Amino acid sequence: MKKIMSVVIALWMTMNGYAQLNSILGDWKTVDDKTGENFSIVSIYKSSDGLYYGKIAKMLVGDPDLRCEQCKDADHNKPLEGLVIIRGMQYNKEKNQLEGGKVLDPESGKFYYGKIYPKDGKLVLRGSLDRRGFLGRNQTWIRK
Repeated sequence: MKKIMSVVIALWMTMNGYAQLNSILGDWKTVDDKTGENFSIVSIYKSSDGLYYGKIAKMLVGDPDLRCEQCKDADHNKPLEGLVIIRGMQYNKEKNQLEGGKVLDPESGKFYYGKIYPKDGKLVLRGSLDRRGFLGRNQTWIRK
């Protein structure tokens, strides 16, 4: 009986962790903080390297052929659609958030420290100048 209970508890904990992570993965509508209009669709996924990334799957405003003119190095002048803007994040199971990676602001071409977590059925992306997240701002995204 103890073995069966142990297996049931382990399975429940695994499924619970998977459900929490699924509250982050997938497609999200980004909202421009200045205008309030839907800006793009970002797809967040786990890569084969075990880290989490997010790319702009579709632009919802402006010219779909917009390019990242302010970006540096390999990202310079790449189309925004398909551009990886969330890079190298790890899943923190206790906090149910992605953290430890970088977030690219295509408008400025700058990278920021980032963390991503679900809140009230939406997704909050916190981009900051410092690792602890004190100097930065939040964006709230809506599940597509």
